[in-house]
Amino acid sequence: MKRVAVILSGAGVFDGSEIHEATAVLLALDRAGARVTIAAPSGPQLHVVDHLRKEPAAGETRDMRVEASRLARGPVADVKDLRAADFDAVVLPGGFGVAKNLCTFATEGAACTAEPATAAFLTAMHDAGKAIGAACIAPVLVARVLGRRPGDARPPVRLTVGGDSGTSAALEAMGARHVPAAAHEVVVDGEHRVASTPAYMVAERISDVFDGIGRLVDEVLALC
Repeated sequence: MKRVAVILSGAGVFDGSEIHEATAVLLALDRAGARVTIAAPSGPQLHVVDHLRKEPAAGETRDMRVEASRLARGPVADVKDLRAADFDAVVLPGGFGVAKNLCTFATEGAACTAEPATAAFLTAMHDAGKAIGAACIAPVLVARVLGRRPGDARPPVRLTVGGDSGTSAALEAMGARHVPAAAHEVVVDGEHRVASTPAYMVAERISDVFDGIGRLVDEVLALC
């Protein structure tokens, strides 16, 4: 039984984890018989977005971990308490929360910084040769953490965000190599043990998202 951490960033596409993508990840992992730990950092989201109006809600604050518990249907571990030795893989669903809460890509682009606890856990997983999966916009966080690491003689980590030229250029500016892909496709970097899929970066149908993420989870578990 593979032990997999799933890191969320809230609940809702515009300010947290994309709910369809998070559900697809959890369903695929459950069907594969994985033992899942859902985690999120503690602390406030960048902001709260009214998903009906698609604009920030004035005066509201929400905690990433508390909001993630909506998706988890229960307790959510704090990312700072995760240890690489306890897991075989980690998977990151997308949603703007990755670019707003798990890193500052939404406001700073390629000059972004990563949330410290999340960056530390991803670094520890990579150093231990554990598998990493990323969907939608989450590859920008992986690029920020793993791109141009001192002392790593391997080629740049290969990732995909689909075909968006601006995001892919920023990903490469952070030291990764972008590979175009369709919603149902997965880019696998066996040397770095990283797999990624574009999901809603390019998908127009929920079925395409579930197909791509199902394949992503299969590839991540195969890398373990």
